[in-house]
Amino acid sequence: MALDIEPINLTHHFLIAMPGLEDSLFTRSVIYMCEHSGRGALGLVINKPSDISLKKLFDKVELPLNREDLSDAPVFQGGPVQTERGFVLHESMMPGMESVYASTMPIPGGLEMTTSKDVLEALSQGNGPRRIFVSLGYSSWAQGQLESEIADNSWLTVAADTALIFDTPIEQRYDKAIALLGFESWMISPDAGHA
Repeated sequence: MALDIEPINLTHHFLIAMPGLEDSLFTRSVIYMCEHSGRGALGLVINKPSDISLKKLFDKVELPLNREDLSDAPVFQGGPVQTERGFVLHESMMPGMESVYASTMPIPGGLEMTTSKDVLEALSQGNGPRRIFVSLGYSSWAQGQLESEIADNSWLTVAADTALIFDTPIEQRYDKAIALLGFESWMISPDAGHA
């Protein structure tokens, strides 16, 4: 008998890996969901920094980084898809208006994800969004795949808090995301089942 899974929309939510999830990239991951629809889902892992700093990334694309506050910030491993491509998650520059950048996806909740180089050019001039999160690659799921993984107890879900993305130290993001659910990570069993 096939399991009927109710459609859900987890846009602007966090996916939190269950302790039993032992995929090398997704172990103890927190993923910010940028889009979730009947076609599938797309998100960025927010707690897996790479060994590249924003300064190094800007050097690589031959742009100066004229934002002292960002030079030491890490570039994150957003997921296993298109790992050579950059994704910039940032606060909306003009809420309720069309984005100032060429290739931007508005996300309900006040954030935007930009993939065009013009956001990097704005940052290189000392402008651009005040708070940013940059990743190489993203995470994606085909139609119904994420719902199946949730039904299999691979992920917990909770409404996103942008402070977790921009203000929380990286090493605390997993535990703080779980705290949004009202409990602590040690309370979650690595073994899951269905009643």
